[in-house]
Amino acid sequence: MARVDTPRPELAWSTAWDATRLICRGATFRTASRIALVVGTLLTAVNQGTVLAAGHAGAATVLRVVANYLIPYAVSSLGYLAPFRVRPPGPVRAAGARDG
Repeated sequence: MARVDTPRPELAWSTAWDATRLICRGATFRTASRIALVVGTLLTAVNQGTVLAAGHAGAATVLRVVANYLIPYAVSSLGYLAPFRVRPPGPVRAAGARDG
């Protein structure tokens, strides 16, 4: 991984695998978990509230509820890590240049 001059060099990443490792190590947990808790709860209340209140939650409902929390966690984690992405050096292109 390339070196980067940022206020938080431990969060520098360049590949999806690097970002996944950072997320799995908990680098985004503090921020992403709060967002996932709020958004996941709202999504669950809106989308599964009736089923849960009626007590008819099956395996499919449980999977949907889990997704309601995991998806906002993943999105907010990537949003948190986005400014720390280190792009590999490549050819310099003129502004507005298009591929072939």
